[in-house]
Amino acid sequence: MITLEMMPPLMFGGLVLAMLIGFPVAFTLAAVGLCFGFLSIHLGFFDLNFLQAIPGRVFGSVLSNELLLAIPFFTFMGSVLERCGLAEDMLDSMGQLFGPIRGGLGYSVIIVGFILGAITGTVAAQVIAMALISMPVMIRYGYNMRYITGVLAASGTITQLVPPSLVLIVLADQLGKSVGDMYLGAWGPSVFQIMLFAGYTFLLGLVKPGHVPPVPKEARTLTGWALWKKCLMGIIPSAVLIFVVLGTMMMGLATPTEAGAMGAVGAIVLAAIHHKDFSSAGNKVLIIGVIAAGIGVIVAMLYSENLVFKMAFAVTYLAVVWIGIEAVRIPDLRDLIKQGYQTTMRITCMVTFILIGSTCFSVVFLGVSGGVWLEHLLTSLPGGVWGFLIFINLFIFFVAFFLDFFEIAFIILPMIAPIAQKVLAPVVGPDAALIWFGVMLCVNMQTSFLHPPFGFALFYLRGVAPKEVKSSDIYWGAMPWIGLQAIMVVLVIAFPWTVTGLLDKPLNVDLNKVKIEVPQIELPPLDFGPPRQ
Repeated sequence: MITLEMMPPLMFGGLVLAMLIGFPVAFTLAAVGLCFGFLSIHLGFFDLNFLQAIPGRVFGSVLSNELLLAIPFFTFMGSVLERCGLAEDMLDSMGQLFGPIRGGLGYSVIIVGFILGAITGTVAAQVIAMALISMPVMIRYGYNMRYITGVLAASGTITQLVPPSLVLIVLADQLGKSVGDMYLGAWGPSVFQIMLFAGYTFLLGLVKPGHVPPVPKEARTLTGWALWKKCLMGIIPSAVLIFVVLGTMMMGLATPTEAGAMGAVGAIVLAAIHHKDFSSAGNKVLIIGVIAAGIGVIVAMLYSENLVFKMAFAVTYLAVVWIGIEAVRIPDLRDLIKQGYQTTMRITCMVTFILIGSTCFSVVFLGVSGGVWLEHLLTSLPGGVWGFLIFINLFIFFVAFFLDFFEIAFIILPMIAPIAQKVLAPVVGPDAALIWFGVMLCVNMQTSFLHPPFGFALFYLRGVAPKEVKSSDIYWGAMPWIGLQAIMVVLVIAFPWTVTGLLDKPLNVDLNKVKIEVPQIELPPLDFGPPRQ
């Protein structure tokens, strides 16, 4: 006879077994949840009315969730930018800028990976683009093959952590936290991770200088102002787009969905002005739009939003419309936008179906007291808070061998989030607990793209690498970078301020001492005399 206590582990085991068969995850989740739901009804653990919560949550928490509207916008933004040629120019200019020093090409890949991560948010395209551009150059100048494959794969995965990552949006939704707070929490680990990558390249240049040689002087085609101009032409538009998306959100001027919409439009503008067929009239309109936007910002800072402010931004909006029409006029960009729509639809549908399936599973799992079983299991671990964090991170690390990020976020995270809130609140406070936990898992899940057997970044690299690059070089080359990412996880665990440092400090208010003073209003005396004629 199956008891109520046996149901949660049986559901978990059944889910793992069904996934190993290879059936699509979204439908596996729904099938396992409904099968165990009908079994629970048969055994009397709950009645059929309990399953009415499934459509209620699907329509209330998934299809009506405004935060999830940001996903298609950010997906479209990344899809357009990854194909518009921005990465090629940035890698070329950065490679020549850092080329004279040891490991210069490695530094350029790391920095460009960080910048592209802040404007695209997609690992696959970033790894492929940087490998196609940088790998032949690094091989030509004698870089160690394992270093080449490792730095290209690792610099692509930093996209998962750098805002405005899709991963952070999904984590914020599943943890019930603000996307802006999740982005603020991720900036510290993002910067520290780039420093770790650059530090490893620097040490390698000291210990094994032959692995990361400088680029010969005769191979550098740009110098002086021409080189700096090319670097700035790639960095400044990217920085403006990053501010439009992240700055407006963090300053409270836009919601995540509104920021994503501005990012999608900004991506089309950036792709258009970067294209070789962009007209001279379009360049003039761009300059006018930038000047008008600058005037509008200055007026808003010095004065209130008056007529000049509105007229300035009206001109900016007209300039954006003009550039958008220019983008549609160019056949390459028209095809690029069409591909962006297709990619966006595919990813959005995948996320929605996984969410519906995970809702079916989680409702039944909670109905058979799965939450109580999991809380007892995790809170009874030795070591208290640190034992809990070590176990969860090791568990996520090994689960990521077989499950994609979205599957981990939608299946496992809702189960352990309430327990994490309870366990971690005494360490960093109730407001920051799940932000710390979410960013920690985000750092951890980067490794899922690098470690075998399903390191997707390694598969992407294998697909575009020349024939002389051995698969063993790709796998062994990833190992030091996995170690660096593991060190970053340890640093986030040991030093919570790396995440919480930028967050707003909670207000310590003693409600017993709060006084509400209502000013006395002098009312005229009431006149009860006879009415006046």
